[in-house]
Amino acid sequence: MAAVSTQTIGTIAVFGATGQQGGAVVDALLDHRARVRALVRNPQSGPAQALAARGIELAAIRIDDPASLAAALATVEAFYFMTPEANSLDEVEAEIRVGTALVDAAAAARVPHVVFNSVFGADRETGVPHHDSKRRIEQHLGKSGLRVTMVRPTAFMEGFASVMAPGLEHGEIVLRLPLPADVALKMISIRDIGRVATALLLDTAAAPGGAVELVGDELTGPRIAAAFGARAGLPGRYEALPLSVLSNDLDRAMFRQFAEATDYPSDLAVVRSIEPATLDLVGWIRATGWTAPASVAGS
Repeated sequence: MAAVSTQTIGTIAVFGATGQQGGAVVDALLDHRARVRALVRNPQSGPAQALAARGIELAAIRIDDPASLAAALATVEAFYFMTPEANSLDEVEAEIRVGTALVDAAAAARVPHVVFNSVFGADRETGVPHHDSKRRIEQHLGKSGLRVTMVRPTAFMEGFASVMAPGLEHGEIVLRLPLPADVALKMISIRDIGRVATALLLDTAAAPGGAVELVGDELTGPRIAAAFGARAGLPGRYEALPLSVLSNDLDRAMFRQFAEATDYPSDLAVVRSIEPATLDLVGWIRATGWTAPASVAGS
C-alpha cells in the first residue's frame, strides 16, 4: 500500500499496538505517514521499545487510573482500541472492564473519532462469552456520545498458518476443522483489518451505518482445502470434525457461531470499497508464500 496524504493531521492513538491486530493498524498508519501514539502499560518492555524505534510516541497508562488514560488520549485526532482476547470467563469480565475504562477515558478526553476493533456478530447476542463481551463494550460506546465506528473481524486467515494449518498426508493436502463441510467460513487477513481500520481512522473512508463486518472471503471447508491443494499442486481433502475436539467451552461456542454465521449474508463489496486490495484466501495464500508442509510420518 503506497503512502498517501491523509485528511487527518493529528495524532492517532492506538491501544493494543503490540498485538497482531493493533500491530497491523500501526503498520498501515505508518504506511500513510500518520503520527501514532501507542498506549502501553510498560514503555520499557521489548515490544514497546520496538514501537519507539519506529518513531511511535509511547504513552504509559494504567487501566485502573482514569487520569493516565485521559492524559494519553488528550489532543488525539482519533483512537483505535481493541480489548484483550479472553480465554476464560474470568478474563471475559476483565475484558469488559478494560473496554469500559477506555471508552470512559475517550469520552473524558473528547476524542473526535473512536474505532473499536470488535468481532463479527457483536450486533446481536451470540452466546459466545468472549464475543458477547465485545457487544457490551459496543453498547457502552453507543451511550458515550462519541463518534464511533465498529470494525468486526471474522476468522483470521492467519489461522491456516498455525492452529488451522492443513497437513500433507498420502500425497493430499488435508484440512480438518470442527465445521460442517457445507458451511462457508467467513474470514479476513490481519493485514486487511489494519488497512480498513486505518482508512476509517484517517477519514479516507466511512463504514455504512457506523460498522463494518470484515470479510475478505467466504468458503466452505472443501473449497478451502482445494485452494491449498491447488497451491501445492496436489489434491485437497476436507474432513469435518466434531466440536468435542476443541479443548474449552469458549472455542466450542466460537466454532458453533462460525457455523451459525452462514445464516447472516456478508457483503464483501463493502470491505473492498474501503480497502480495494483486500485479500481473498487465494490471494492470502499467494501473498504469504504458503508452501505444503512436510508429510506426516507414515504417509
